[in-house]
Amino acid sequence: MKYLGLDLGSRTLGISISDSIGIVATSYKTIRHNEEYDKLIIEIKNIVAKEHIEAIVLGFPKNMDNTIGEKGNLSIAFQKQLENKLKLPVYLEDERLTTRQAESILIKNDTSRKKRKKVIDSLAATIILQSFLDKKGK
Repeated sequence: MKYLGLDLGSRTLGISISDSIGIVATSYKTIRHNEEYDKLIIEIKNIVAKEHIEAIVLGFPKNMDNTIGEKGNLSIAFQKQLENKLKLPVYLEDERLTTRQAESILIKNDTSRKKRKKVIDSLAATIILQSFLDKKGK
């Protein structure tokens, strides 16, 4: 099963993709959206068709005390929109600290600040998707 991983931010959407058997996640791209969710869903739909995606994993930002805040509620609403428009299952995956993990990886690899800004969201999406795949595989 091939998955698409999404890290929804307020201005960008990080995207990752799994291999065809759903074991390894890799960065795909980052899309700027400025909260234009209808256009964003069209772009996601095109990727789903092009890459033969069978399910989506959406980052679910929870508070550190495990409660659901405003951003978490936004992700739940986006999940419902995706399921309705794409007719695919959309799984929520806890994304706490994934952006920090992604930044740490990029810093360790000596990635310049300018380049980090361009790839951090897709790397966070990769971490989210890989976390989901690892749990699924157990």
